[in-house]
Amino acid sequence: MRRRAHLLVATLAVLLTAATSLCAQSLKGGSKLRIFAIDVEGGQATLFVTPAGQSLLIDAGWPNNDGRDADRIVAVAKEAGLKKIDYLLLTHYHTDHAGGVPQLLDKFPVGALIDHGPNREDDAATQRIFAAYEKAVSGAKLKRIIAKPGDVLPIVGMKATVVSSDGKLIDQPLDGGGEPNPFCKDSEVRPTDTTENARSVGIQIVFGRWKVVDLGDLTWDKEMELVCPANRLGRADVYIVSHHGMNMSSSPALVDALGARVAIMDNGAKKGGSAPALETIGSAPGLETLWQLHFSEDGGEELNTADEYIANLSGPDTGHYIEIDGSGDGSFDVLNSRTGNARHYAALSAR
Repeated sequence: MRRRAHLLVATLAVLLTAATSLCAQSLKGGSKLRIFAIDVEGGQATLFVTPAGQSLLIDAGWPNNDGRDADRIVAVAKEAGLKKIDYLLLTHYHTDHAGGVPQLLDKFPVGALIDHGPNREDDAATQRIFAAYEKAVSGAKLKRIIAKPGDVLPIVGMKATVVSSDGKLIDQPLDGGGEPNPFCKDSEVRPTDTTENARSVGIQIVFGRWKVVDLGDLTWDKEMELVCPANRLGRADVYIVSHHGMNMSSSPALVDALGARVAIMDNGAKKGGSAPALETIGSAPGLETLWQLHFSEDGGEELNTADEYIANLSGPDTGHYIEIDGSGDGSFDVLNSRTGNARHYAALSAR
């Protein structure tokens, strides 16, 4: 009897340890796809950490500023338990996206680079940033992957499909896409954009039943090509707002067709968060919450989201981030690091 009792106690101890470990893992997002919208003051730096422990960083913010953006990225990466970033994806070569790469490579290990290939823009500032990027990548001797529409990125723990790259788009709809888009008729048609913005690498991320779309700075004209007359992307749960909420992107044809429950806007106080984009996103069908990295001066009190959904209010630079933790069943949570408060979004029975 005593031996059986000891065995029972030992078994219970093992089960308790396992349950405690699972609980701790769950609290750290171990069974979730974690996304961090890092504040780089109107640039982009979005970190994905999969349950398998692999990571993808989209863009690296601005150069200079005493390494501010690289420091913020490294701080969040370490908070997420990372010792390196497996993949760094550069959407395009503008200063607020690619400028911070050399500083980041000096501060934190990166496994491989993903980009759209050569710079296509004649602007002198963009040429300088691209030259600095290539020098840094060459010096670090990193593997470089050229993204093509339709590619599935080699990241373990989530499916990341390239939908746009170097001005080209997927020619076949993704799973759940392909339906006629009734919102195209209400969306203004704009001229072709010839900058690096239109060449942005855009991706759709699928994690079980949960879908996220991040198109970098893809412009209005390319959005229309992607979702009109048929929406090749289908619906999304989370929309990482294109172009920081500037009026060159986020056409109603795209925003309304995605029908995202949550939009995450990586705007600065004075960059992005334009009044027209805030109006379009705020009135999109199906939207439950717009989350912003900054209070937008252009949007004012009328168009900005509620303070509880803004990571950085007016005033001194504080660098707070937004975290999104998604589950395979389609439910997710969004956390404001300024307040420490999170909002839960239950899984929907159907989309």
